Amino acid sequence: MALYAPAQLLSATIGGAASLSGRRRRRHSAQTRGPKPYPSPIPRYPTVNARNHETLISFSSVPSSVSAQAGDSKPDPSPSLETRRAKPRNRKTLISAAAAATAAATGALFLNLGSPPPPPPPPGGGGGGGGGGGGGGGFWSRIFSPLMANARDEEGASAEWDSHGLPANIVVQLNKLSGLKRYKISEILFFDRRRGSLVAGTEDSFFEMVSLRPNGVYTKAQLQKELETLASCGMFEKVDLEGKTKPDGTLALTVSFTESTWQSADAFRCINVGLMQQTKQMDLDPDMTDREKLEYFRSQERDYRRRIERSRPCLLPVPVQREVMQMLREQGKVSARLLQRIRDRVQKWYHDEGYACAQVVNFGNLNTREVVCEVVEGDITQLVIQFQDKLGNVVEGNTQLPVIRRELPKQLRPGHVFNIEAGKQALRNINSLALFSNIEVNPRPDEKSEGGIIVEIKLKELEQKSAEVSTEWSIVPGRNGRPTLASIQPGGTVSFEHRNIKGLNRSILGSVTSSNLLNPQDDLSFKLDYVHPYLDGVYNPRNRTFRASCFNSRKLSPVFTGGPGVDEVPPVWIDRVGFKANITESFTRQSKFTYGLVMEEIITRDETSSICTHGSRALPSGGLSMDGPPTTLSGTGTDRMAFAQANITRDNTKFVNGTVVGERDVFQLDQGLGIGSNFPFFNRHQLTLTRFIQLKKVEEGANKPPPPVLVLHGHYGGCVGDLPSYDAFTLGGPYSVRGYNMGELGACRNILELAGELRIPVRNTHVYLFAEHGTDLGSSKDVKGNPTEFFRRAGQGSSYGVGAKLGLVRAEYAVDHNSGTGAVFFRFGERF
Repeated sequence: MALYAPAQLLSATIGGAASLSGRRRRRHSAQTRGPKPYPSPIPRYPTVNARNHETLISFSSVPSSVSAQAGDSKPDPSPSLETRRAKPRNRKTLISAAAAATAAATGALFLNLGSPPPPPPPPGGGGGGGGGGGGGGGFWSRIFSPLMANARDEEGASAEWDSHGLPANIVVQLNKLSGLKRYKISEILFFDRRRGSLVAGTEDSFFEMVSLRPNGVYTKAQLQKELETLASCGMFEKVDLEGKTKPDGTLALTVSFTESTWQSADAFRCINVGLMQQTKQMDLDPDMTDREKLEYFRSQERDYRRRIERSRPCLLPVPVQREVMQMLREQGKVSARLLQRIRDRVQKWYHDEGYACAQVVNFGNLNTREVVCEVVEGDITQLVIQFQDKLGNVVEGNTQLPVIRRELPKQLRPGHVFNIEAGKQALRNINSLALFSNIEVNPRPDEKSEGGIIVEIKLKELEQKSAEVSTEWSIVPGRNGRPTLASIQPGGTVSFEHRNIKGLNRSILGSVTSSNLLNPQDDLSFKLDYVHPYLDGVYNPRNRTFRASCFNSRKLSPVFTGGPGVDEVPPVWIDRVGFKANITESFTRQSKFTYGLVMEEIITRDETSSICTHGSRALPSGGLSMDGPPTTLSGTGTDRMAFAQANITRDNTKFVNGTVVGERDVFQLDQGLGIGSNFPFFNRHQLTLTRFIQLKKVEEGANKPPPPVLVLHGHYGGCVGDLPSYDAFTLGGPYSVRGYNMGELGACRNILELAGELRIPVRNTHVYLFAEHGTDLGSSKDVKGNPTEFFRRAGQGSSYGVGAKLGLVRAEYAVDHNSGTGAVFFRFGERF
């Protein structure tokens, strides 16, 4: 994009070889002493890839995509999110292409003007300027085309080179070089004529303008093209290129230049010109009189003033604008290098804030005391949603578009500036629907609206109907936590799913499970769910989901478990069959409220699947004592009840390089309605608070180490009113107090658990130290039959130990503080 100042006609002539050095010169006419065109680097498009819930971000110089590939049909409730800024694979090619692209665009502007230099305009003129002219394909294509052409030129360069074949330490004219040789450039120096010294350090902005690099191999044509590019880039009033031979057969190049400067400025303005029509420059007629030329320039000034008035303020905050003003005051005269520093500072703010398509394209008003910075911010002009088949062909999708649109953040819709964070949020939101196997969010240039961005969302839908069969052998914790095979008989599950009914994300899910596939009628459980999102309508912003389920399950009760030194206690199985309906309202992505009704029948059974009414324990004589705590509220082994249930969850956790940090709070309330066996009326409440405290700030990104984390956890539970033994709170186990078996410490009416864990990252995993304590607060005696005392349990206990995460398994060594002994445990899943 050519950048120029108004009320000044820019012209350039290319001179031939000059003097003994044979330097190829290109200087502006003395009459054009004033604002010069200022190049801007090529815009970079964001690339966001999300696979298996891991997001990687990089920047490239060509349009690319924001894509997500769901590794599972069901979304991770807390997907891992990692950010990385990838360096270009070939930095030399990228930088040189940037310089060539902007220089080529500027050169095109010179050629379009193509007329003799006019007399200088009257002093004191105002603004003028605007975008470059001519050329088809839109703003972005004018930037990308020279880039790719120059990149192709450099691809031809190889490591092979030819010696210059000349005496050492002599200046060589470029036109004396052989067009058949490939010269190796061993050194590139910049000499500032105005300062009379070499430019030190490759971080100087002028080095960005040179596509040549030390130890690179170039032809004579490439060197001449480089000089023409530098001469036309607008940063120099005059620029020369000298070659000097080296004894090793290489060439040393010195770029001698006089930097373009303008008068000092005391005002700075930033405007967004993204969707404005670029000014088209007319060729001046050589036969125009001085009066006609003067009128032409005045019309250009008026056009630019109107352009500024029609423009929108940019997003650049006031503190950054003040910082730029300070740079202008400290510098004095405005120079090309100062404008580059201003450009870099402005673009750094945009890119740091996620506006990855924002680009400084012009500096206007350089012949006044106000510098106008024109920015193309990347305004979204259109949002397109496409469905694709497995081969990538566009098809008609089953999902209704409002279902997708309501998941998009407002910042990704037309009228807003494209932000990379909005693209990442769209990936997460759409992926959470669990309807698509692949998701892509592609920002691309709008060819019909210069500077505009079209956001394309490409989706591949999962199959609506699916079914699967899985077999398994159950492993249960034995004594001291050692894994034990529950049975040699295989178990299994048959599951099916019909998702996205009517394209509204409604679904029916079912599963049938048996722990004995050889005789499934002995132990058959099922669950059938119907999920109905958007209860208030897909266009209603209120986010409520209705869920209804019927179920039949069997679980081993930890209430009837023996304490230390107690012989094996006959197990009691809890069969539940019932119906549950609830509504979940999501206030934010982090907070939700669930409320509903549960009706169920509970039957307690012994090892033979017979109904049992009381717990039992072994006697010294070898017999069983059947006078244990009652297993049900009714005392018959069968209970029926209905109760209301509510749950509030606030989850502000996030992943930092794969490790959870943040906070999570859960409050649950069960209220008996007095409906059922013995008219149960109760209030059971639980509060869980967990804090994941990041102990060290780390750089976020793929393959970056996670931070150490301190986990603090507290859990309180209590019950007022009727309390059947199977609903009593249990102490001990992998999700209560580690180092003990399930329920080994007691069964109680009130419970308090405190835990702390220090997670230390190691290679590809983490190790941790932990300490936990649990107590029944003296409430075990308030449970009917006092199962804690009957089975000789302590009612409280502490533990501490170390562990390591091995994939999905936690390997832990925990010390039982009550007995002072330790044991190794293998657990699945997370403790918190």
